[in-house]
Amino acid sequence: MNDKSVNLLTLFASSSTLICCALPALFVAIGAGAAFANLILVFPFLIILSKYKVYISALAFITITLAGYINYKTYLMPCPTDPELGKACMKTRKNSRYVYYLSVILFIFATIFTYIVPRLV
Repeated sequence: MNDKSVNLLTLFASSSTLICCALPALFVAIGAGAAFANLILVFPFLIILSKYKVYISALAFITITLAGYINYKTYLMPCPTDPELGKACMKTRKNSRYVYYLSVILFIFATIFTYIVPRLV
């Protein structure tokens, strides 16, 4: 599995955590329960996904951890000596880092709104 596919899988995993688990808590926290009820009518699978939020969060955490390890390992690998290939290699590494950091931020946001905010409200 290459670095790009792992990063996209990580982004998908962190986004699924955000959609299944953090979205309901966010709507309730901002007082938009009626809007969320309408959203459930349009997307009823959100209720089913929220039943498995612990498993989804754990899978997302494992995926993000694996992607971080792969990102770290590929960051230390040498790029080709050809100038064009070297630039492409460095650009790909930089983009992979950005996708990974975005995934981590989404996961942290989703985790806070899934597990911490409901206890405070």
